[in-house]
Amino acid sequence: MTVRIAWIGCGTHANEMLLPQLTRLDARIATICDTDPDRLGRTASRFGVPEAGRTRDWQDAIAAPGIDAVAVAAGPAAHHAVARAALARGLPVFVEKPPAATAAEAEDLAAAAKAAGRPVIVGFMKRFSTANRIAANVIHGAGFGTPASFFGQYMTAPTYFEKDPDYTGFYLHHCVHYLDLVPFLMGPVASLGVRAHELAPGRLVLHVDFRFESGAVGTLVVGTNQSRGTPMEWWQVMADHQRVEVRNVHEVRHVRAPPFKIGRAEASLVDGEDTLVWEPNNTVAANEDHKGYHALMATFLAVVRGEDVRAPDAADGARAMRLLETMIAGAEAGRARPG
Repeated sequence: MTVRIAWIGCGTHANEMLLPQLTRLDARIATICDTDPDRLGRTASRFGVPEAGRTRDWQDAIAAPGIDAVAVAAGPAAHHAVARAALARGLPVFVEKPPAATAAEAEDLAAAAKAAGRPVIVGFMKRFSTANRIAANVIHGAGFGTPASFFGQYMTAPTYFEKDPDYTGFYLHHCVHYLDLVPFLMGPVASLGVRAHELAPGRLVLHVDFRFESGAVGTLVVGTNQSRGTPMEWWQVMADHQRVEVRNVHEVRHVRAPPFKIGRAEASLVDGEDTLVWEPNNTVAANEDHKGYHALMATFLAVVRGEDVRAPDAADGARAMRLLETMIAGAEAGRARPG
């Protein structure tokens, strides 16, 4: 089944990360929308949408005949309204993260999706990165045991505010990713605290401390004081005598509890006890999905077709937004304290 999509939003992110994935999948952009006529024209031409399928009014886009699903990547201020209207028409929805501008709107969207009986898939692509998926499957497998701790970092540069050190974009577009990924790996969050350090306006470091309902603990370091030209992302989950690590979204290490090798003539690499390492074959074109966008869009299309697959939904989006607002409140309080 070729899924016919009404696509709303033709910004850089949609053009470079999301829409190209659909060209590799069984989907067709039946109608496309953006408020900027030049951006709309360039994107529609690039992805083969004829003049009749172009509009600057998103309400016209979701009302187009023959549509199977709606996808929106137009910024959090628009996501809630568009997704709500699509649900009212009985259509499945893909909404880029964050799913709304506030937790209250995200919760309203989750309630609307449940009431309509239609899926709303949220663009938390961190779950779909090849390395993250491998690591998550190890953690959730029977042999790993109960996760005891999470530790990780997800940094960026002060590029969200070139003129004014307003951290809104950093919170909504950067931090929200890990407020989905961490509970996905570790289970429900019981409490969250924040320690903040502002080196200078625009340069913020946060240590986000988690207590999970399982009793496990975690710390996530996020900040705006690193160069985007260097690797800025890694995480580790520990269980009892096991740990899994993902570095730079492409290397996975599964560390077990091997005996000491020194002085043992028969020492070797033993399946089931020595460290496993996975890295992609980067010499093969288009062989891996390091950022996860391809698998994310493929999963959305599978959901539209009625397949039983696990995907981040509106309820997950609401949970992440609640955690985000708790984090923001702690961060802003920490910044306000003298010294």
